[in-house]
Amino acid sequence: MPDPLPSPLLALRGIGKSFLGVRVLQGVDLDVRPGEVHAVVGENGAGKSTLMKVVSGVYAPDEGTVEFAGAPRTFHGPRDAQRVGIGVVYQEFNLLPERTVAENVYLGREPSRRGLVDRRTMLSRTAALLASIGEDALPADALVGQLGVAQQQVVEIVKALALDARLLILDEPTAALADHEVQQLYALVRRLQERRIGVLYVSHRLKEVFELSSRITVLKDGRRVTTLDTADTSVDELVRHMVGRELSSYYPDRARPEEIGPVRLTVQAGGNRRLHGVDLRLRAGEVLGVGGLQGSGRSALARALFGVSPFTTGKITLDGEPVRLRSPRAAMRAGIAYVTEDRKGEGIVAGRSVLDNALLASRALLPRWTGRGARVTRFRELLAAVQVRAAGEDQEIRFLSGGNQQKVVLARWLALSPKIMLFDEPTRGIDVGSKSAIHDLVRQLAHDGAAVLMISSELPELLGMSDRIVVMRDGRIAGELPAGATEEDVMALAVGTVREVAA
Repeated sequence: MPDPLPSPLLALRGIGKSFLGVRVLQGVDLDVRPGEVHAVVGENGAGKSTLMKVVSGVYAPDEGTVEFAGAPRTFHGPRDAQRVGIGVVYQEFNLLPERTVAENVYLGREPSRRGLVDRRTMLSRTAALLASIGEDALPADALVGQLGVAQQQVVEIVKALALDARLLILDEPTAALADHEVQQLYALVRRLQERRIGVLYVSHRLKEVFELSSRITVLKDGRRVTTLDTADTSVDELVRHMVGRELSSYYPDRARPEEIGPVRLTVQAGGNRRLHGVDLRLRAGEVLGVGGLQGSGRSALARALFGVSPFTTGKITLDGEPVRLRSPRAAMRAGIAYVTEDRKGEGIVAGRSVLDNALLASRALLPRWTGRGARVTRFRELLAAVQVRAAGEDQEIRFLSGGNQQKVVLARWLALSPKIMLFDEPTRGIDVGSKSAIHDLVRQLAHDGAAVLMISSELPELLGMSDRIVVMRDGRIAGELPAGATEEDVMALAVGTVREVAA
């Protein structure tokens, strides 16, 4: 007989939650076993974040029960959840950069001796915790502000382990990590499993969901659609449960050869501190994909074309005429738009309204009083056209989902009818449904005659969206690939492997 399954570490039964009369969760069942990675997926607005906040004690459920370690639990706040062994690592870390790793781990709970903080004990305990998860190379006395993102994430995990966490909630843990750091996180999660720590893993990235989890729960509109054994399902089936359509309809059709127009932008021997000898052609009506590893120069290329860190050598032509793109304002006046990869830091003004954010680019080019009424009307039409979900145009943009924030940014640039559109990771941190909508918008831009350059670190997206691909390596263009290239072709150029690629 097969071994019986272990009793659940966490068991949620019939969880319901409403805000101001709006049902956000309804009848949700979910359980996590010791040592299991249980993934939770769904579109933005599906209820994932609210459910995690119920588990971690931020919200009390209106309906249903929470059991942890075999006992019913009622949490009156996050500290109650922490006391029984539930830890959370949020996408945005809660660390003090001027303090050491040990000081962050034991913040507010510092060991003391004779009324003074016992720093030696604090350092040794932190070092022991780091060693227990295979991270002993990270010094306990290092300043957190001098650590990379992946190491800061380790500190957050160790903070939870210092509270004897038996269940960890990881919320979009790879959103800000480089490719090699993602592999480090995988190894860390597997070490947590070996210690019989349960993991609730929330992510939009289906590839890592399939690599790490043993079960997947799909939420949609606040309800549990299904819970699947990862080994018995597929990406296509999962997408169908999440958004109600097949993965095959995920990417719009590529441009036909007759739909691709003349060369709109050229760069010859372009260079700056990050880029060297860049030769590039971008045609009207095409989506030119840009691939490469983190730090290869992909983002530096987009920032150079938009004048943020301009080319200092080489020649640029736009529609056959020489042009100097020395600043973002100059690029905008030339008809170039740029959607940055850092949506929160550079793409939006979090405390301003949806409409204010949509108007940012036009205000940079025109005085505030020039045609304001017509511009506002135009933006209202565009916000509706790209299907922004918001309580209203006066709602602060920070309260919108990542996908809706990105649609507002797109509306900002669409109003200027750009000749050239630069996208840097346009769907990073966005749910499957919103990704598909943004893919359609990207393709529609090209269909309408714009030249589109799109950077993506997601290889399926890069291959599915691009009419042609250039691959960056060490600040240079390592090679060009046609539509229909494979992931292996892209990676061979990205890492410098010599191989033949069919034209």
